[in-house]
Amino acid sequence: MTSTPLRDLRVGLVGYGLAGSVFHAPLIAATEGLALDTVVTSNEERQAQARAEFPDVRLTAGPDDLFARAGELDLIVVASPNRTHVPLATRALESGLPVVVDKPVAATAAEARALAALAEERGLLLSVFQNRRWDNDFLTLRDLVERGGLGDVWRFESRFERWRPQPKGGWRESGDPAEIGGLLYDLGSHVVDQALVLFGPVTQVYAESVVRRAGAEADDDTFLALTHTGGVRSHLYVSSTAAQLGPRFRVLGSRAGYVKYGLDPQEAALRAGARPGSGTGPERGAGPGPVGWGVEEESLWGRLGAGESPVTGGGSPVPTRPGDYPAYYAAVAAALREGAPNPVTAHEAAAALDVLEAARRSARDGVTVRL
Repeated sequence: MTSTPLRDLRVGLVGYGLAGSVFHAPLIAATEGLALDTVVTSNEERQAQARAEFPDVRLTAGPDDLFARAGELDLIVVASPNRTHVPLATRALESGLPVVVDKPVAATAAEARALAALAEERGLLLSVFQNRRWDNDFLTLRDLVERGGLGDVWRFESRFERWRPQPKGGWRESGDPAEIGGLLYDLGSHVVDQALVLFGPVTQVYAESVVRRAGAEADDDTFLALTHTGGVRSHLYVSSTAAQLGPRFRVLGSRAGYVKYGLDPQEAALRAGARPGSGTGPERGAGPGPVGWGVEEESLWGRLGAGESPVTGGGSPVPTRPGDYPAYYAAVAAALREGAPNPVTAHEAAAALDVLEAARRSARDGVTVRL
């Protein structure tokens, strides 16, 4: 007897801005077992972009048309502005559809836990797109920590800094609380999630959050200090106003420290039109340089050592593991088909939102907040 191949799971994608077009659509299309069926966007230019990039995709201007066809779909991905995440995820779950929601899943931990309860009640997958768990530097650091290469970790410094002295505008920089904008909830969602994955729950939070650029409305330079239950102190920086970029990671332990500069190359590759598994961009390695998805130049590897600065040659280079954003949607497909674990649960996202809410209160009131 011959087995009948399983059909691809049909995915409806809501939103085709930065998140939808650069991250979700290409990664969905690159995942075996998933098919990008429908894109929802009311913007005519984005509709034309989606049609050019995915000629077979269906296009619709609003989510009502998508949910009217719920029986023809297997997964909804919410990549629209933050304020729409909870209502659209709720509609998806109430329509009987599993859902992936871009970070932050909600404005509050209570909303995230309510969504998780709805998904559990309906027996549906609810996953949060925390793609930077699959950054090359984070995968490398997680391996170092788990193998004990640093000894007991005492301090974790994580920076996600940019130099954007002029605001770009748009909802991400809006001061309207309903938009859930600002760096604390944008890049802060990543650095807090990574700290919790590495070092576990947090007992107290201190934060400083300011608006530095003329014309900006939402926080653009924010610092968080977290105390983990295990004793690790995490110092997290997110900024659009860093004229000189610090190390992405600086991690100090009882045996050694690890310092890593530079960002994972996957976002830049996706923005440039490279696609995982397509043989384009860094996959082919046109001339000198890295070959393979998510691989970086050896000159960018972090250094592990003690007693001397890496800038002056201290420590030994640590080969950076390849970044692997495709692993997220591969895990989603496995969860839907085989009941494999959810790669990022809403409960994990809620724990990060507990920290973000505490940070917002700390920065506003000038206090340390205990959780």
